[in-house]
Amino acid sequence: MSLFWRIFALNAVGLVVAAAMLLGPVTVSTPVLPAEVLVVVGGLAALLAVNAVVLRVGLAPLARLGRSMADADLLHPGPRPVVSGPVETAELIATYNAMLDRLRAERAASAGRALSAQERERRRVARELHDEVGQTLTAVLLQLKRVADRAPHDLREEVGQAQEATRAGLDEVRRIARRLRPGVLEELGLPSALRSLAAEFTAHGLTVRSDLRPGLPPLTPETELVLYRVAQEALTNTARHSGADRAELSLRPAPDGVELLVGDNGAGLGPTTEEGTGIRGMRERALLIGADLTVGSGDDAGTRVRLRARTPGAGDAADPRARARPSGAPPTAATSGAP
Repeated sequence: MSLFWRIFALNAVGLVVAAAMLLGPVTVSTPVLPAEVLVVVGGLAALLAVNAVVLRVGLAPLARLGRSMADADLLHPGPRPVVSGPVETAELIATYNAMLDRLRAERAASAGRALSAQERERRRVARELHDEVGQTLTAVLLQLKRVADRAPHDLREEVGQAQEATRAGLDEVRRIARRLRPGVLEELGLPSALRSLAAEFTAHGLTVRSDLRPGLPPLTPETELVLYRVAQEALTNTARHSGADRAELSLRPAPDGVELLVGDNGAGLGPTTEEGTGIRGMRERALLIGADLTVGSGDDAGTRVRLRARTPGAGDAADPRARARPSGAPPTAATSGAP
């Protein structure tokens, strides 16, 4: 029954009963007798109490919907309000849930387009760094070598220092290009890319222990890229902000997909710590593939980033971009350029 008919029926029943009692055993004298006052006041109190109960029960789903709307966040999906109550309220809650699903799908699509454009720009910058800046620095190294061979003895030390600085700059350019474009991910697959990522951070002062379990289910190129980028961002945050000297990187099969875990022994997250751009970027990437991301304090100390990604369903096989390949296998020509 709709809320309108509930309230109308209750009030109608109350008025009919009051009219029947006034026409029957209950009378009102002039002046009013004390017994008549008690009957009228008691009937009015009973009618108001029943009205209050019906309204409280009927409007409770709207109150739950209001709390859910106030706490709604597409990057932190929570439980949806239960469809219950009168017809109008149930339809409103169902419409709100459908709106959340539509907004989440639209945000995932827009995030996918933005991240795809970002990956294309990263690949372009990486190519220019490697082809333009890298080749220029290599030419400078060759010229410095020729200068060093012909330079006087008192200038060779300075030329050697210039060679070392140029060589360090060339190595830094190559490192940045590798981070912008994870070629090892496209060529050797996700486990090898994560091992290379752990080794890279270990070489720069953060000891990263990797635990990559065998038997990973088939993953789409998009899922592999999201897992890699989340691991990269989590280790970058650890190296920059946590003050940790040890970190762990693990990837293991889960009942419905895979689970990525990045933890450290740093300062951890405080109760009032606000999420920065890095964490929100990880949540955007998780939303892109429908994964669950949790960021919080570890069991003892430090920070833990956990990402649970689901394997594609049978319905995804028709989409060539979502066609999975075994993790660790080289991509085909159709997937090697996917962002």
